[in-house]
Amino acid sequence: LGVGDDCALIAPSPGMDLAVSTDMLAEGIHFLAGADARRLGHKSLAVNISDLAAMGASPRWATLALALPSADEAWLSEFSAGFFALADRSGVELIGGDTTRSSNSASITICITILGEVPPGAALLRSGAKPGDDIWVSGELGSAALGLAQRLGRVTLSHQDADHVTRRLELPDARVELGVRLRGLATSAIDVSDGFAGDLMHILERSGAGALVRYESLPRCAVFAKLGDAGLEQRCVVSGGDDYELVFTANAARRGEVERLVRELALPLACVGRVTAEEGKLQIVDAAGRVLPAAGGFDHFK
Repeated sequence: LGVGDDCALIAPSPGMDLAVSTDMLAEGIHFLAGADARRLGHKSLAVNISDLAAMGASPRWATLALALPSADEAWLSEFSAGFFALADRSGVELIGGDTTRSSNSASITICITILGEVPPGAALLRSGAKPGDDIWVSGELGSAALGLAQRLGRVTLSHQDADHVTRRLELPDARVELGVRLRGLATSAIDVSDGFAGDLMHILERSGAGALVRYESLPRCAVFAKLGDAGLEQRCVVSGGDDYELVFTANAARRGEVERLVRELALPLACVGRVTAEEGKLQIVDAAGRVLPAAGGFDHFK
């Protein structure tokens, strides 16, 4: 039973566990004022689906709460178009929510709760990484952060390059199929929402392990090479958020199985380092073996 009563009623598929996550997007923090409404509708759902992907869960249902400065029908129509286009492709049904006027007359807040399904005991956790495991990253890192820098006027890009990084910022792809295929293969996983280094540290903290990462192995788009700004590139690739790629660990003996996923899913996967026994210690080294300065991720209260 979906929208229309005080509560929705849901029945998980037989033998499946529910996976539940909530994400909030606030204007001025998670997206810029005046952001394209259709793309914002897509992104607001995509970042929630990404949490399910990181757990190896398949998306099923969502609720949506909006706080808006006014009931702008044109904005709501575009936002809904982006939201439901992705929902339809992802098999997500909107089963409830709420809409209210925001206390700040110029601010938008979006809150989504996403529910998915995963077989009992098959969910990918942050706590399973073991010393000697490979560390893998899907897709590319840093493009969304570069897209934000371009939006803020901090870098100048060609139209083609600007379009690429802006799409990565505003229209992220949740790696659901990869997450499902990693069940029983990955020893831990997380999605990159707040930056590679910061999110990998969450795995290390929960797993009681450390990591040695090769900076040159971290996947990134070709736009950085054209800019020739090593400092900007490092900040975006290591600490930039909003990539929504998956970082995961897997036993080194199963490297061939992970590499087969590259062909089967047509998705780049890069082995970027290994898990170590040095609890809580993340080292990212350059091509000469020098340790790069420590870098964290996005902090929601700074």
